[in-house]
Formats: sequence, structure tokens, C-alpha cells
Amino acid sequence: MTPERRLAIAIEIAQEAGERIKQARQNADFKQSYKYGSELVTEVDVAIDEYIASALEEAFPGEARLTEELSPDRDMLNQEGPLWIVDPIDGTVNFAHGQHHVAVSIAWAENGKTRLGVVHAPFLDETFTALRGEGANMNGQPITASKAKRLEEALVGTGFPYDRDARLPLLRRLQLILEHCRDIRRNGAAALDLCAVACGRLDAYYESTSPWDFAAGLLIAREAGAKAGHIYRCPDGIPPELYGENLLVSAPDLHAEIKQLIERADSGQLH
Repeated sequence: MTPERRLAIAIEIAQEAGERIKQARQNADFKQSYKYGSELVTEVDVAIDEYIASALEEAFPGEARLTEELSPDRDMLNQEGPLWIVDPIDGTVNFAHGQHHVAVSIAWAENGKTRLGVVHAPFLDETFTALRGEGANMNGQPITASKAKRLEEALVGTGFPYDRDARLPLLRRLQLILEHCRDIRRNGAAALDLCAVACGRLDAYYESTSPWDFAAGLLIAREAGAKAGHIYRCPDGIPPELYGENLLVSAPDLHAEIKQLIERADSGQLH
């Protein structure tokens, strides 16, 4: 099957998932619970994950899937061959609170390299897509990342983990970046933050997040011309394109400066 056909099928699945998400919001009768003690999950997350798994299995029988709710085994990142990486609802807290920054994220990787990505925002009527080596699009139209050259004029996105104890060290990063950029945005959906970098709504984004949150959006941002990398060296044995700790994606001219600021913050140098 051609990459173009794979992408077309992934778009269809993501958009159908988005329709189901909108219907669930309209009905507003879904149950909520917590996993890992602090991370919100709704029964809609699970239902959408089940739908996407079924649709992918029908279209691509036997291909492995790493999904947030049904099969979150990160050891799958190291395997050879094809791998679908799915977040049924990126921005679950936003979804539960009636916010619009919610997305379906579907990526397809092969041997550790992301080949295609779809991020569909059902409440914004936006679908971001990319094929490796062929650029990025929003609703079928080409998009280009920011070409910002001055951090003091840049709008920077980030996020925070559910674990409150893990947030405190990140406040040092926030303080230093905020002192040097125009402003900070915290939208609550990593996939859409990456797509915002891809189309120039954000000039940079940094965060540590899970592969299902970023796999599709990272490819889209890179294909749109953003510089994508990590603040620190990736560990051996994990494909760098699928490693989510200390991600930094930005306009090319801002990348080195933001990286240096975060390294300073982590070492306690706040001035």
C-alpha cells in the first residue's frame, strides 16, 4: 500500500473518531476516572481507542499498535517493522471541561522512523497531516513553521505533567523562558501545540510527553520546517523520533537559545 493511501485511510479514521468525540461531548453523560492516581481518563477515551484499533486492524491487519488506553506498552517502540501510534483523545482534561483544544493523533512509524502523521481537532475543524519528506498541510493546504529570529518576540508553548510533585522543577524553566520570550501558552494538548508550531501560531514548544501525544505532531512540525530535537541526549536503544523526554521544537533560529536557557534553568542558573 502506498504511503498516500495509508495517509488517506488514517485521515478518514481520525475524522470519524472526531465525529464520535463531538457526539459524546454533546451527550455529556460520560463517566470519568483516574489512572496512575492523578491522570484523568473518560470512558470516551477508551471507546475512541477501541474504534480506532478496530478500524486500523480492518485496514492494516496484523500491524502493531501502541495506543494510550488499550496497548500502552512502550517497549513496542524498539521493535522492527510497522507501528501505529495512537492517542484517541489528546487533551482529555480539555475534553471533560468543554474546552476546544482536543485532538485525535494517529502516526505510523516503520523501524523507528515516523512515516506519516494525522492530528485532527474536531472542535476546531482542523486536520493537520504530513508524509515524511513531502511537507505538511492543514485541511489540505500547505503550512510553514515560524521563521522567528528573536526570542523576545516569540510565543512559546509548553505543558506540565499530571503529577504535581514533578511540576516544581519545571517552574524554573518557565520562569527563565518567560523572562526572555514574548509570552507563554499552555493549551493542554501536546499534539496541537506541535501543530501550532507547524503553522506558525507558536514559535516554539518544549515539554516531556508520551509517544502517542507527540509522534504525529512532531513529524508535522518537522515537515513544516521547524527544527525538532531534544534538550538532552536521547538514551541508547530508543529511536530518537519516538523518544518524548525533553522535546524542543521551534523556529530554526530560536532552537539553540531556548535549549541553552532550559539547560541553565535545570542547573539552577536563573539569572
